[in-house]
Amino acid sequence: MSGSLPDTNSPTEKKAEKYKSRRRVAREFVLQGIYQWRTAGGTTNFIEQQLRESEEFRHVDEKHFTHVLQGALQQVDELEKIIRPCLDRSLDELSPVEFAILLLSTFELIHHPEIPYRAILNEAIELARTYGGSDGHKYVNGVLDKLAAQLRSIEIQMQKATKNRV
Repeated sequence: MSGSLPDTNSPTEKKAEKYKSRRRVAREFVLQGIYQWRTAGGTTNFIEQQLRESEEFRHVDEKHFTHVLQGALQQVDELEKIIRPCLDRSLDELSPVEFAILLLSTFELIHHPEIPYRAILNEAIELARTYGGSDGHKYVNGVLDKLAAQLRSIEIQMQKATKNRV
């Protein structure tokens, strides 16, 4: 499929995939959808339908997948404005994988307050380790740390206060 992420998983990693949460698999599909949109274009609905045809899609948290893919691509301009000040380069200089991870994670930080920010960051780092370049996960981590400090400041302050009490 044109614009899809390369299959970089070894047979051992494929076996481990059985233990991924449905939400983790949803994020992988969202990553693939944003990657495809960024590299090959296409409408959100077309990309979503294509991804749904995959045999692996049966392992997806469909509600989360649809909300994040549709939302991130519908709000791409607004999300880019939020991400841009945290970068040390232009958005065009990011790899399509880093861009996709930052877009989906920023959307989750804003629109899914029920998911702890640390979980969102950890998932993003794992996606970057699996699908990104050799040090892409470090870059994604640095950018998302800055974004979380802005978008989830109250949550971070509460965690620090709780730690100090213990």
